[in-house]
Amino acid sequence: MRKRIDARDYNQLRPVSIRTGFNLYAESSVEISWGNTLVHVTASVEDRVPAFLKGTGKGWLTAEYNMLPRATHSRNQREGRGNRSLGGRTQEIQRLIGRSLRAVTDLYLLPERSIIIDCDVLQADGGTRTASITAAWLALVLASNHLIEEGVIARTPVLEQLAAVSVGVLNGRPILDMSYQEDSAAQVDMNVIMTGAQDFVEIQGTGEESTFSLNQLKEMLALAQAGLAEIFDLQLQVLKENGINWGK
Repeated sequence: MRKRIDARDYNQLRPVSIRTGFNLYAESSVEISWGNTLVHVTASVEDRVPAFLKGTGKGWLTAEYNMLPRATHSRNQREGRGNRSLGGRTQEIQRLIGRSLRAVTDLYLLPERSIIIDCDVLQADGGTRTASITAAWLALVLASNHLIEEGVIARTPVLEQLAAVSVGVLNGRPILDMSYQEDSAAQVDMNVIMTGAQDFVEIQGTGEESTFSLNQLKEMLALAQAGLAEIFDLQLQVLKENGINWGK
């Protein structure tokens, strides 16, 4: 396979950088730059839970996802405004983010409180949901640490590290971390969400007018695992810069 559009090798991530603490009001804030994709994430804490959890001693964790109108090449109409409801893709992604985070969180350690994660895509070039999940986990850990420092909870409710990455098949070759241009031309598109313990939280894989073999599936998962190892290291570095030694 010839070099990719941006001259990366088939098993190479796009450049990823993360900054934190830029929002004055949120309990935590994380901005992730992943290639040309840019996502702004905040975590907000509320002293209440949905009605179905009242009196259970259990907390709640949910996420909202939004793509700004000019995050893409042409302007999209703003969702949730006027008579325009949230699109199916937006609802699917925010549910994915929420359930992925809940999979690694003990909500009983967040009694009668909610953490709401807001993921806003400022610029989209593929991988917006995987970048959102990766940054959302950091925002969750940082917000939980804020609650510990305030004496609200005794220990973090976050049990495992969590991150996500895309893989696919392009021109017959499995590749890691697709940009939008690659994604739109790929024969297979897959998103892999994993824990730091190498357990799968969710795999979303689709043949785009094509099929894929068991060997290709295995190779895509191996690429995802290797790419996520780099992302996990970056997350730990960010936490260390914020005074948190994860897992220690």
